[in-house]
This record gives sequence, structure tokens and C-alpha cells, in this order.
Amino acid sequence: MPLDHRRLCGPEESQPPSLWAALAAEDEDEEGAGAAPRDPCSLRPLFARAGLLSQAQGSAYVELGSGTKVLCAAWGPREAAEPGPGRLLCEFRRAPFAGRGARGRPGGLAEREAEREAAAALREALEPAVRLGRYPRARLAVSALLLQDGGSALAAAVSAAALALADAGVEMYDLAVGCALCRPPAATAAAWMLQPAEPEERRAAARLTLALLPALNQVSAVLGGGQGGPPEDWAQALRLGLDGCHRQYPVLRQSLLRAAQRRDAAAAAAAAASVA
Repeated sequence: MPLDHRRLCGPEESQPPSLWAALAAEDEDEEGAGAAPRDPCSLRPLFARAGLLSQAQGSAYVELGSGTKVLCAAWGPREAAEPGPGRLLCEFRRAPFAGRGARGRPGGLAEREAEREAAAALREALEPAVRLGRYPRARLAVSALLLQDGGSALAAAVSAAALALADAGVEMYDLAVGCALCRPPAATAAAWMLQPAEPEERRAAARLTLALLPALNQVSAVLGGGQGGPPEDWAQALRLGLDGCHRQYPVLRQSLLRAAQRRDAAAAAAAAASVA
């Protein structure tokens, strides 16, 4: 009997996809409930590297221990058509594979609106760190791509974008360091938690993202919302977030220093090769 090669025969017995989705959600809830409680003041491991992309004037990659991965590219001053002081243009995009589970249609209205809000928050956090007065009638551009969303994505994008701008040679007052916090539901815990993972953010009663210029001890942006309790609790969250930014600052500075050393070594090697 000839075979029909135009179609693929499925299994004789199968289960609806909704069944497996429900089982996966139950497994995730059991893992979250059975996991040991994390110290709310502890920071997740942070990896940062500057100067990765050759196509951009400046670039940076930031990865958190929760799985969040952000890649940023920056371009130095370009002439703007309209007169006035310098402008900082920010773009934030999510990769189609960035999140777990179901998501909206790629490029849909809801996704574009979320990306616009994230880009506006990124610009709000970065503008106080950049010396825009030194670039009249010029545009500075930074683009952040979220490769994987494991939680605290906006805070990681702030740190990566600041690294990329500094790597591009843009004059800055200081590096902007981002730190995210969340407050679990009242029935679970009452303390704020540093650098929440994606499941922790999803179940949180309140969220907060803080951007700080550590050398100047100046807060450049505070973004958040939810049911955080009385003002004293929000003040506690701000103190915890400031401490988290200060603790991440040396890692970002070292990554920027290593990128400058690699660039100088490559230039010295190229000069030596041209002489030889």
C-alpha cells in the first residue's frame, strides 16, 4: 500500500495541551512552595561585560542569577535636525523567546505598549547620568534587548544601558545602577525582597525599581506600584534598594575597566603590527 507522504500521522492516543499546561503550573507552584526561603537582603549573582558588539560604538551585557539576560548597544552623538540641547533616545525590546509560558502576538498592541513604557522608564533613569549639555543639537541612542526574562528585567536593563553609554565614550556624571524589589503577599511574608525572580514578581503585592548614581549618592528614578503598606514600609524598600545599588556598583565599574584595558591592548597590538 503506497504511503501518503503529504501528511504526518500523529500518535493514536494523545492528550489536550491544556492538561500539560495545568500540570506544569502545579509543578511550578509546588517548587515555589517547597523551596527554602531566600534571604530578602541577598543579591543574586551578577555578571557584566562591556564592549561586546563591534557594530555599535558601545555595548554591554548583563546577566542576573535569576536568569535575566540583557544586551544593550549605544551610539554616540549624532547631529539632530532640530535645535536645542542634546537628547537621549531609548529603545527597549523583548526577544520573542524572552519569557516563559504563553505570550501575546509578537508585535501586538499590548507588547508594543509595554515596550514603550519600559523605554520611557529607561530614559528617565539614564538622563540624569548623562551630561547632555555637552552635546548641543545632538542625539544619543541606546537600545536594550531583553534576551531572557527571569525577573528584575528593567533594573538589569538600566545597568546594561549605562555601561553601554560609558563604553561608547559618552560623558557621564556616573553609572546608573538599577535594583528591583518586590513585596510578597501579606499572607506569605512582610519584608521586601531584593532582585526578585519572575515567579516572585508575578505573585508580588507591590514592586519597586530604583536607579541610583552611587558616586553622587543621587537617585535618578523610582518606579513602582502596588499595595506596599504604610509609608514606613516604602522607606524600608528604598533603603534596601539603595544598599543593593551600592553593592552592585563595583562589579559594573570593574567590567567597564576591563573593557577599556582590552581596547587599549588591541590598539597597542595593532600599532605594533603596523610598525613591523
